[in-house]
Amino acid sequence: MNKLFSFLFVLLLSAMATYAAPIRVACIGNSITYGAGIANREKNSYPAQLQSYLGDDYEVENFGVSATTLLSKGDSPYIKTDAYRKSQEFQPDIILIKLGTNDSKPQNRKYNDDFKADYQALIDSYRKLESHPRIILLTPVRCFLPDEPGISNLVIEKFTRPAIEEIAYSNNLEVINLFNLFGDKWEGSMMPDKLHPSSIGAGKIARKIYEYLTLKPEIGKDLTQALNLKEDKKFNFHGYQGYEFTNDGTKCFVVQPRTEAKGKPWMIRARFWNHEPQTDIDMLENGFHIVYCDVAGLYGSPEAVARWNSFYKRMRKAGFHKKVVLEGMSRGGLIIYNWAAQNPEKVACIYADAPVMDIKSWPMGKGTSAGSKAETEQLMKSYKFANEQEALNYKQNPIDHAAILAKANIPMLHVVGDTDKVVPTAENTDIFEARLRELNKPLTVIHKPGIGHHPHSLNNPEPIVRFILTATGRERNPCIHAVPGNEFRSAAGWVEGNEWHSVSEDITRTLEGKNLKLLLLGNSITQGWGGNRKAVSYKPGKTVMDNAIGKDQWESAGISGDRTQNLQWRIRHGNYNSAHPKNAIIAIGINDLIGENETPEHVAEGIIAVTQEARKQLPDTRIILMGLLPSGKEGNSAIRIKCNKIHQILARTKLKGVEYINPTQWFVEADGTMKDGLYGGDYIHLTTAGYQVWAAEIAKLIGQ
Repeated sequence: MNKLFSFLFVLLLSAMATYAAPIRVACIGNSITYGAGIANREKNSYPAQLQSYLGDDYEVENFGVSATTLLSKGDSPYIKTDAYRKSQEFQPDIILIKLGTNDSKPQNRKYNDDFKADYQALIDSYRKLESHPRIILLTPVRCFLPDEPGISNLVIEKFTRPAIEEIAYSNNLEVINLFNLFGDKWEGSMMPDKLHPSSIGAGKIARKIYEYLTLKPEIGKDLTQALNLKEDKKFNFHGYQGYEFTNDGTKCFVVQPRTEAKGKPWMIRARFWNHEPQTDIDMLENGFHIVYCDVAGLYGSPEAVARWNSFYKRMRKAGFHKKVVLEGMSRGGLIIYNWAAQNPEKVACIYADAPVMDIKSWPMGKGTSAGSKAETEQLMKSYKFANEQEALNYKQNPIDHAAILAKANIPMLHVVGDTDKVVPTAENTDIFEARLRELNKPLTVIHKPGIGHHPHSLNNPEPIVRFILTATGRERNPCIHAVPGNEFRSAAGWVEGNEWHSVSEDITRTLEGKNLKLLLLGNSITQGWGGNRKAVSYKPGKTVMDNAIGKDQWESAGISGDRTQNLQWRIRHGNYNSAHPKNAIIAIGINDLIGENETPEHVAEGIIAVTQEARKQLPDTRIILMGLLPSGKEGNSAIRIKCNKIHQILARTKLKGVEYINPTQWFVEADGTMKDGLYGGDYIHLTTAGYQVWAAEIAKLIGQ
């Protein structure tokens, strides 16, 4: 009897787990949360897109109200809205608060002294809920409007954002930095009115929050005991808990992420602590610890390396990962590279920003740099050089370590200003890059045209963060995560007034009740076939395919701008099997390469995920995978090399019930050059002649 009871109890628990209520997420905010100015905001606002990212295990509700303030004395206080009351009735498990933008208006900023107290009152009101929610503060996004007479980005940057970080710290709450998400250069596609994100911009917000919420945590050793950290040495690092401590008498810092990633990853920041900290903040959001061991005035000398050796041993004993990420700005390049050369097996990757790679360039000033006499004198003492000639003859500069680092296969990234006169690129990064190239070890370099030594880093550090996550094997592949698209441009070849969802729905309506010989699945290149879709205005391939296959015997399910994840979502949710297609052709991936700068490996994974979804949703259809059409005029162009790499991966991947065809040979000459007249000037999109070539090959494949 007891065994039967136990068995039934286990079944009950299993059923309860299966039908567990979704995690409720309340998005609190102003017009940016509401989705003001976004076409079809019900599906394209950031909360709506966050719902798509999170899936059925979550229930995301949008409680944004336009023009509202955090300030209770502001011109439109959020706490006086019905949305505020409804957000409490919702009994959320997670609350995302994004307020503060409207508080920067002249009529509201006079109440700035009340900002922290009013924010505290809002937090306390949510803490009293029976659901005991997890509260996460979001900083405002950057505003690109003039500072006067309305919303002021200067106030947001200098007052609002730091205040929110302080509130998060004092309340032991999580904070997500959205301020740097759109960089410091206005892009109309991201923020058309310079204040409100577009549907594409809202998608960037949603993806950042999704990745934060779904980071898998790991409980490691207790840091305070492992490093002997003291309560009186705590400090606030942009809302995160930091500690100051000493190692062998040297000042050190460690900052803890709110959610620690698996394996206790960490990054050493060399020199200039808290200068342009956006990369450090993003890495904290990704579960990395950020640490510092002071080597000021040592210029990467043997003494500096010895300090880091001792520091590394202590951090490893405390449970940190055996391979550490190195970050160095300017003269910080000396220590990160000199330490890496002596400890290559301990380095996960290197991010160097306008780095000094040769002491002869700086501080000695033996090239085009003016150098620094005082810094040179200090360097001579640190290295114990007897005279200047000994320093000039020194062969242990970072540029001299190329062979060691190439052999260790350490991923390296440099961010440089092309007009840097303090640490000239030609005397530092360029020499190092050339030496690595000779060793067949490419150096990734991000050039900033027209920028000098400052500002360091990238205002939106996403490329740097992606490099680090990829190098440490921690980047998640967005190409395989099925989510709707968020394009809204009429220039995408759509009838005016359409956005991604209406175009997607138009495909579903067009396919209903058909019995097709052919269904074409893809992006704008596939959309160019046109078919009978009412939402598409540009159809250069329609007549061509009508002649090849037969009028009304085929349809196009391509959408301009679609990436693999968007096509995967459409195949899963679009009921394309209602058209009973005899054949289906998949051509997707170029937007992942160009629009998102994804790796060929990531894109190939995405294409495979799309194909597997098509095989599942179209069980009686012959599936023909073409991957992506060739792009780039020349065979050795960067984009063509990536396209070819994807085809190499697809060719060796066995997909049950799928035929793979590489279409490249149809469009290129024997030397790899694109055939004349088949592509437009971007060498991505086909001309009518290009569609004629493609249609003829398709007709052969399906036996027409």
